[in-house]
Amino acid sequence: MEKFYAYLDRMKFIKRWQLMRSVREENIMEHSQSVAVLTHALVTIEREVYGGEVDVSRAILYAIYHEVSEVMTGDMPTPVKYFNHGIHGEYEKLERLAVEKIADTLPASMKAGIYPYLQAEKESTEYRFVKAADKLSAYIKCLEELRSGNKEFSNAERTIRSTLEKMQMRSVDYFFEHFIPAFALTLDELEGL
Repeated sequence: MEKFYAYLDRMKFIKRWQLMRSVREENIMEHSQSVAVLTHALVTIEREVYGGEVDVSRAILYAIYHEVSEVMTGDMPTPVKYFNHGIHGEYEKLERLAVEKIADTLPASMKAGIYPYLQAEKESTEYRFVKAADKLSAYIKCLEELRSGNKEFSNAERTIRSTLEKMQMRSVDYFFEHFIPAFALTLDELEGL
């Protein structure tokens, strides 16, 4: 009996934003899908608009699997995870161990094709796009909550936007200019009604 995909299926039970009151709960499975789509968008902008070179498949696969460790660790709230360097370093070790344990449930014949995307090369160009997409997904969540009248996300929206600006990525700037404004629209407004 192979357990790898059963572990991944449990991503839908791990809630994000645990320290904040949310109008709509979000889980790491839907977040991972969002990050994969946004990674694809950012990489496509980089390649097609600016002529950059990024491995699209590698970036998207990193994004799909970027939260796998949280099946075992849960979603560590950002203020706790980054409280100090020691906590953050130990949490990174725990994440790696969790990924190793989950990866060990893969059949040997599949491991070589999947494992490299479970333990992303954190210094790679592709992973930089995943990190930007991860922040962008969080920013869009903040916009959703604020649109629903939830002021709990006001500071997070400002902080995440500042973080995205400091990344100095032209694809992120392009996404903000061309796509973010539409996130304020209702369905009727998107449809032009």
